[in-house]
Amino acid sequence: MCSCVSFTWCETPSADRKAVAADLKLVYGAATEAQAEQALVDFAEHWDKQYATISKAWRNHWNRIIPFFAFPPDIRKAIDTTNAIESLNMTLRKVLRNHRSFPTDESAMKVIYLAIHNISKKWTMPIRDWKAALNRFAIEFEGRFPL
Repeated sequence: MCSCVSFTWCETPSADRKAVAADLKLVYGAATEAQAEQALVDFAEHWDKQYATISKAWRNHWNRIIPFFAFPPDIRKAIDTTNAIESLNMTLRKVLRNHRSFPTDESAMKVIYLAIHNISKKWTMPIRDWKAALNRFAIEFEGRFPL
């Protein structure tokens, strides 16, 4: 759902961000695909006058979003709360933005290496609700999931 949330932040002024995000959460937090579709319709009715591209982007990517609803709630919760890649990308962008240019490719690689090394020190928190998701993975993918 990360890409969907990014649509919100790219287009939405800070005054509306919380309200738009809360309404989008009803879409990706729905229990079923049908409920998500209805929540998206409701979202579009409420926000399309101001931010039409958000619901349009969701509709355009709907085929990539709906597989998410096939997972049980325990797994969906772990997937939804995993933001490590977004955090890594944000930190790398910040580090690279501070360096306007690099004399060589090697110097750029060193900066990226050091940034990842420093970021990895912060990766001490376990994934939220991981134990419940792990148990559900073992049930859903019996025989394919090592215990």
